[in-house]
Amino acid sequence: MHNFILQYYDWFRVMHIIAIIAWMAGLLYLPRLFVYHTAAASGSELSETLKIMERRLLRFIMNPAMITAWIFGLILFFGNLEYLKTAGWMHAKLLFVVFLTALHMVFARYRKNFERDANTRPAKFYRIINEAPTVLMIFIIIMAVAEPF
Repeated sequence: MHNFILQYYDWFRVMHIIAIIAWMAGLLYLPRLFVYHTAAASGSELSETLKIMERRLLRFIMNPAMITAWIFGLILFFGNLEYLKTAGWMHAKLLFVVFLTALHMVFARYRKNFERDANTRPAKFYRIINEAPTVLMIFIIIMAVAEPF
């Protein structure tokens, strides 16, 4: 199995990067939809349209992209296990990825609140939390590219 991973390592990296790009696009777009949704009256045509958009974004783009990113990321990790298991930067990167995954789950909960017309947070909250995926992404990229420790 290890030889198979090494033989196709670059292709696994390609799939990992594509999945991350799709996942990040969703993580950056969903809170923006929440900002617009807070301004929509419950039951209005706009509110119902945003519910559909939010549900489809999460179910058909974000969830599959997150799962795919994790799968290919783990394949890459185990393909280079001897080096990566002692690399401090990789431990930090994985911690930030866990935080990103937790944020994804928090966004999914917020989406369910909107689905039930039970949102209590203002648009400003979603504008602020919209920055969290960006901050995590920056730290993850620094760890993966610069390998600072």
